[in-house]
Amino acid sequence: MTKKSGGSGGPLVLVVDDFEDNRAMYVEYLQFQGFRVVEAVNGLEAVERTSELLPVVIVMDLSLPVMDGWEATRRIKADARTKHIRVIALTGHAEAAHAKKALDAGCDDFVAKPCLPENLLAKIREHLPASPKAPARATGARDTKKQKG
Repeated sequence: MTKKSGGSGGPLVLVVDDFEDNRAMYVEYLQFQGFRVVEAVNGLEAVERTSELLPVVIVMDLSLPVMDGWEATRRIKADARTKHIRVIALTGHAEAAHAKKALDAGCDDFVAKPCLPENLLAKIREHLPASPKAPARATGARDTKKQKG
């Protein structure tokens, strides 16, 4: 089941994971941070949702039913309309060979599970295009101006 989640008009992120608890955790955290979020539970849905909605970033689990994340990423990157979309691979395999395979499939970055939501958020922010619409960091922001004394 694919679900659309509301947001505040920030960048659109597609979260693809067949494990509902992981998906819910990332979706809720990203929404709280000002993103609009769309969900998919398998690779085929990810390809369809990507073509339909053109998210800015996709968080792609690689071990998925129906079509795995490897093939979904290959299809997204092979389509002229979607090849520019950043794909962050999310997987339980942390080996360097697995990361290389994800990058070879077309993923733009790689995050090993378990991944704290704030770490995933940092990775997503690295892949956002420079834009005034990108939500500001809601937590941990510091005023970097020097105080005059």
